[in-house]
Amino acid sequence: MQPIHIVLLIVSYFSVLILIAYLTGKSANNQTFFKANNSSPWYLVAFGMIGASLSGVTFISVPGWVENQQMGYMQMVLGYILGYAIIGLILLPLYYKLNLTSIYTYLEERFGKMSYKTGASFFLISRTIGAAFRLFLVANVLQLILFDAYGIPFWVTVTITILLIWLYTFKGGIKTIVWTDTLQTLFMLIAVGVCIIAIKDALQIESLLSYVNENKLSKIFFFDDVKAGNYFWKQFFSGAFIAVVMTGLDQDMMQKNLTCRSLKDAQKNMFWFTLVLVIVNFFFLALGILLTDFAAQNGIDAHKDQLFPTIAMSGELGIAASLFFLLGLIAAAYSSADSALTSLTTSFSIDILEIDKKEDEAEKEKTRKKIHVLFSFILVITILIFKYFIADESVIAKIFQFAGYTYGPLLGLYAFGLFTKFNVKDELVPYICILSPFLTFGISYYTKHNLDFDFGFFILILNGLLTFLGLLAIKNRHHA
Repeated sequence: MQPIHIVLLIVSYFSVLILIAYLTGKSANNQTFFKANNSSPWYLVAFGMIGASLSGVTFISVPGWVENQQMGYMQMVLGYILGYAIIGLILLPLYYKLNLTSIYTYLEERFGKMSYKTGASFFLISRTIGAAFRLFLVANVLQLILFDAYGIPFWVTVTITILLIWLYTFKGGIKTIVWTDTLQTLFMLIAVGVCIIAIKDALQIESLLSYVNENKLSKIFFFDDVKAGNYFWKQFFSGAFIAVVMTGLDQDMMQKNLTCRSLKDAQKNMFWFTLVLVIVNFFFLALGILLTDFAAQNGIDAHKDQLFPTIAMSGELGIAASLFFLLGLIAAAYSSADSALTSLTTSFSIDILEIDKKEDEAEKEKTRKKIHVLFSFILVITILIFKYFIADESVIAKIFQFAGYTYGPLLGLYAFGLFTKFNVKDELVPYICILSPFLTFGISYYTKHNLDFDFGFFILILNGLLTFLGLLAIKNRHHA
């Protein structure tokens, strides 16, 4: 593909998104931006959440993981099923009962203002870093295949990327995103399907499932070494808890669920979302096997996050594969990043500035728009920092590692609130939540270097447990 073709594709794509933003943003106010006036059809939310959950990181990193990790990632995906069940049966009923806009207001009702502000702050840090990781990966690919050809520097690429997101979300917010994410998920899934068919034909494979099943990289379950990071039970329970914190305790993902008309609709959304997500992840891993074999057979020296982009854009699979790869990549990246920007704006506006308690509607809307611009700027800066400090490792692994440290305190706070009747000394909660990740890092470092025991993504559970024990240490004598 020529750079001009890529430019035309991007312009056409965003023209469609901006048209959707115009149609959904008519008569929009803060209630529309934050909760879509509680009018979203559950099936649109469920389908759109697939794209937001997978993101550009999954699109690129999961296939690239197969070469070294085989299909072991499915162990975590199976754990997601348990995690999403907990969300649907425990967390969603709680959020709907309390009629929340920001899910962190639960912490204020349960423990007090300091706990509430602490939980919201950890979300803001987690989601800012997570969204920046995802966009960093995609901006790198766009830089390589397009902007380098025009001599455009990386910081301009990143700024344009964020500006486009701001452009179609600044008015309609979550209402716009429910619709744009549905379209973007569709593009992403079509892209994966087209690429699988193209490689399947190139490798002359008759049955995809038989080929994957018989392949040496198709091993899913690892029970051999309890000390290894990919040991099944570590991965499974890590997957369950990652699903709980990165979806159920995450304003970004829950904001979509809370736009449904009722709790029953939100629970239907979670059920179908879970089912489709498991199937889609399996096909991403199958694609990884095909890509790895194709690279080996054709002497292509590309690994990890470079594997899929290098093969898809090489032209060896045909123009359709290149076109749909690019379309899928853009769709996957923006379906995750647009909702992140909206949820960061929502959380900071409601949780930190408490604009919902102000009387003047015009002033509230003005403040929300300023916060939206502020977080757009913060994302640009964070991505540029990653450009110069990120290690040579798959981005998806970094996201899950980072999530273990930043979402762990949230896990501990909610577990303590839901499964005990104790009150806590609210003013001490921030100290517990800040100390816990440092203790977690120390324990993880010690066990890995002295006992040869790798916690892997299980780090999240350890962090949550330490937070829980810390809260137990500062409990009040009186029950909640």
